[in-house]
Amino acid sequence: MSIKVVPGASQDRIVGWLGEALKIRVRAQPEKGKANTAVIALLADLLKVPAGSINVASGKTSKTKIIEIRGISDAELQIKLGCLASGI
Repeated sequence: MSIKVVPGASQDRIVGWLGEALKIRVRAQPEKGKANTAVIALLADLLKVPAGSINVASGKTSKTKIIEIRGISDAELQIKLGCLASGI
């Protein structure tokens, strides 16, 4: 799944879809993996999966990342993210 991360935000939250990428804002700064850790924690909490099941597959130092989430089906992931991104 593709995400676009905006570090240094006022709160951690999912903003919505930006093209094919999910836009996520996090308070953490982009230094020493802090923003990546915040993204993983936010997604784990919202999706109700262990943080260890989420991996930044590519883009560790970029705002645009590819993440992998284990333990949840693609269909369930799309439903949950759709609800979260639309504020339901």
